[in-house]
Amino acid sequence: MALDTALTREAVFIDGSWSAADGGGTIEVTNPATGGVIGTVPNCGRAETERAIAAAYKAFPGWKALTAEQRGTLMHKLCDEIMANLDGLTRLLTLEMGKPMAEARGEISLGVKYIRFFAEEAKRVYGDVIPSPWGDRRIIVTKEPVGVVGSITPWNFPNSMIARKLGAALAAGCPMVIKPSELTPYSALAYGVMAGKVGFPKGVINILTGDAAEIGAEMCENPVLRKITFTGSTRVGKLLAGNAGKHMKKISMELGGNAPFIVFDDADLDKAVEGAIASKFRNSGQTCVCANRIYVQHGVYDAFAEKLKAAVEAQLKPGNGLDDGVTQGPLINEAAVSKVEAHVSDALGKGAHLKTGGRRITGAGTFFEPTIVTGATGDMKVAHEETFGPLAALFRFTDEQEAITLANSTEYGLACYFYTQDLGRTFRVMENLEYGLVGVNEGVITTEVAPFGGVKDSGLGNEGSKYGLDDYLNIKYSCIGGLGF
Repeated sequence: MALDTALTREAVFIDGSWSAADGGGTIEVTNPATGGVIGTVPNCGRAETERAIAAAYKAFPGWKALTAEQRGTLMHKLCDEIMANLDGLTRLLTLEMGKPMAEARGEISLGVKYIRFFAEEAKRVYGDVIPSPWGDRRIIVTKEPVGVVGSITPWNFPNSMIARKLGAALAAGCPMVIKPSELTPYSALAYGVMAGKVGFPKGVINILTGDAAEIGAEMCENPVLRKITFTGSTRVGKLLAGNAGKHMKKISMELGGNAPFIVFDDADLDKAVEGAIASKFRNSGQTCVCANRIYVQHGVYDAFAEKLKAAVEAQLKPGNGLDDGVTQGPLINEAAVSKVEAHVSDALGKGAHLKTGGRRITGAGTFFEPTIVTGATGDMKVAHEETFGPLAALFRFTDEQEAITLANSTEYGLACYFYTQDLGRTFRVMENLEYGLVGVNEGVITTEVAPFGGVKDSGLGNEGSKYGLDDYLNIKYSCIGGLGF
């Protein structure tokens, strides 16, 4: 299926205009389901990034000066335009990233919810009047936009990752320079098409494709850009945070994960299996919050393993995301397949047992069977590394304290999940898990009205909710004297 030409641009969007890279270089974009090239995008670097930042800086005073309602009106128009083009955007996302059409549609619809939420939340950027210790002075606290924002987003959610960042920035009064993954750039560039159509001022939204190192370096070093928001690997996030820190830029970092999924012996096993399927195999396991280590209490271990195997084999169908009935798309590239293969091989070599799956699917594309291994142990790669693929590794545990200890035995702290019907255990475990997101008897918990962010090496800051808007605002204290009291 061809790209939607009404939404597709093979150019970058700077200051309201479309252009090629300065040197004319391009990057090929492939469909992971077929391996075929679907188009090219400009390979930009520092010079183009500098121009985009300058355009955003020029647009900042005018965008900041608009009322929250005026900014919100444009944001709602953007949402309406997204929904009017939902079918085309869905096909575009599936072609460049591979996920099934139903998942792609759901991702885009969730992104719209983030933008609409922030369009309304902008009206609630409240300050304070603090009782003054001086009788002739008044203390006022206000919140102001941080300024130009640089956004770097990953390939696994190429639409919604932009939406949750862009929505907060626009609502706060900040223009944005967006750098999407070179693997999935078209969903991002479509935002430029739609922003231009609904009337966003020039320079408020800028979108660049190209060399990640050069674009990131310019964002970190350019003094005009005041905040960087990044979703991606912990390694890259630490590099960006370190470089941004040299110039005291504000940062939001949503980084790697190694999510535990705990099933206690009093859990509703059918619900736990349903949650494990949703958490582990959504987007073929290519999410930062997907279950990576599944810990099952010994009393229900075998029963859970059998139920999970039956559900995986009955419900999950790998294939091209454009085809009817497909629930598991391809992995993003060959490196991703190789990593899953390495984790499976390592686990089996160290004593795990293959319950189902376990192999690359031959033919075109980068597909891997939905896989379950039992008998997983702490010395296996899957215990310490994020697989980012359709491998469910089942670990056995004895009691509550062991489960908590095992779950926390990682440098990551993004998402975790556990299943129990004991109210006391719910609070004990929830309060002792070192994670920013906790799902209790639920496998999918992301929503625009709640904060999304991790602790430890999983990052800094939040996306979504009123807390996510705060990350794009500075606090100003004003002491007013000379009032004649």
